[in-house]
Amino acid sequence: MERRVTHGLCCSRPLGRVEQQIRAFEAYLRQARGVTDGTVREYVRCIRPFLTERFRTGRPGLSGLCAGDVVRFVQREIPRLRVPQAKHLTTALRSFLQYARYRGDVMLDLAAAVPAVASWSMAAIPRAIPPEAIRQLLASMRRRTPTERRDYAVVVLLADLGLRAGEVAGLDLEDLDWSAGHVRVRGKGGHWSALPVPVRVGEAIVAYLRNGRPHSASRRVFLRAKPPYRGVRSAAISAIVGRALRHAGVQAPTSGAHQFRHALATQMLRGGASLREIGDVLRHRRIQTTTIYAKVDLVALRALALPWSGGTQ
Repeated sequence: MERRVTHGLCCSRPLGRVEQQIRAFEAYLRQARGVTDGTVREYVRCIRPFLTERFRTGRPGLSGLCAGDVVRFVQREIPRLRVPQAKHLTTALRSFLQYARYRGDVMLDLAAAVPAVASWSMAAIPRAIPPEAIRQLLASMRRRTPTERRDYAVVVLLADLGLRAGEVAGLDLEDLDWSAGHVRVRGKGGHWSALPVPVRVGEAIVAYLRNGRPHSASRRVFLRAKPPYRGVRSAAISAIVGRALRHAGVQAPTSGAHQFRHALATQMLRGGASLREIGDVLRHRRIQTTTIYAKVDLVALRALALPWSGGTQ
C-alpha cells in the first residue's frame, strides 16, 4: 500500500494496476529467479511502457492479451532503438510474459510471439582494452587516500578476474574466504562461483579493508566514499573506471568496466586457451556466448596470411 500525505494528514491509496504488476514482477525476479538489481531495473524500464499501454483506461487486463498485441507493441518500439536496446526490450518482454503465464494471468504462450531482433550473429568484435593500457592505467592509480585504495582494488578485480561490474558491486565481506584463497562471486541467474584470488587482487582488497573502508553496518565490500556508507552500485563501478582512465590519459575502447572482461578473454585466447577454458573462467553458461572471442585475433591471422601468387582474384 502506498502512503500519501495531504495537508499534514496521512492517508492510504491503493497502487495503480501498472505499479501492482511491476512490484509483483520485481519480487518474482529477485526471489524466484535470483536476478540482480541492475537487471531488475532494466526489465522494469522495458516493460513499463507495455503495461502502461495495456492498462490504460477502458482496456482489459492481461487476460485479454493476444499475440497481435505483443507483436504490434514490439514493432512500434523497435524502430527507435539500437540493436542492443531492442534485444533488451524483447528479452524483458519474454520474461514478463513467461511470468504472467506462470501466474495464470494469461493462458497462451505469448512469450513465443515476441519477434526476434534481426542482427548478424557475432557481428561485432568485443572491444577489449589493450594489455599495455591496463598496465599504464594501474601504474597511474595512486593509493594514498581511502577512495584511491577502493578504486584501485575495483580496477584490479576487473582486470585480473574479469568480473562484471554488478559482480564487483555485489561482493559481500562473507564472500572473501582468506583461508582458502577464494572469492565467491554471484553471477547471472544467481549462480555462484568460487574463484582463486590472485596475489595482486588480495593485496589491493586488504589495503582497502584495513585503511580505506569506512565503518558501516553494510556487509558490502566496496562502499560509497561519502555518507551514507552503503554499497556502491554497478553504475558506480563503471564510473570508477571512466574516472581512472581520464586521470591516466589512457586511450581505451570504452569508458566502462566490461572491456576488462573482454581483455582477459582475448589474452587467454592469444595465449593458447581453448574457448571452453575461456568460458569456464568467464563463467559463461553456454559455449555460444564464448564463441564471439574466436574473432578477436583476426589482425594476427591476416599478418600470417601469404600473398596470393596468382594475382588479384
